Amino acid sequence: MPDPDPDRAALEMLIADDVRAMNAESDQIGQVFAGRHALTANDFRALLHVMVAETAGTPLSAGELRRRMGTSGAAITYLVERMIASGHLLRDADPADRRRVKLRVADHGLQVGRDFFTPLAEHTHAALADLPDSDLAAAHRVFGALIDAMGAFRTDLGDTAGNPA
Repeated sequence: MPDPDPDRAALEMLIADDVRAMNAESDQIGQVFAGRHALTANDFRALLHVMVAETAGTPLSAGELRRRMGTSGAAITYLVERMIASGHLLRDADPADRRRVKLRVADHGLQVGRDFFTPLAEHTHAALADLPDSDLAAAHRVFGALIDAMGAFRTDLGDTAGNPA
């Protein structure tokens, strides 16, 4: 069946191209951050997973982080211990179950992240300054839809916990 709206298909392809380009830029920035703070690529990935989960109000346990990163229990234990020792992460009792421990970004981790990424926030602010609020609201909806689509695709791949398929 032919596409009823070829312009829409072209726009969706442009958005997919933009997402890939943004992921590539983000990866490069993450490598610079990791290098400047003596972190490995996995350390940075772990920090990002913990930060995203914490921001969403669903902090991760070490086991959940292990599943998302697709590593062994020993590897995640070593990574978490190293990140705690470096001041990037901390363990916190789960308020719903004091026997469980959740990982959180430590004050030091927040500060180095803030110091590093504040200029990016300034560049972002300048880049978006001429766009109307309605465009920003639409972009937010588009990003939400893309995140949902990626999560659904990961689930289709058989990856419900964030492990590499």
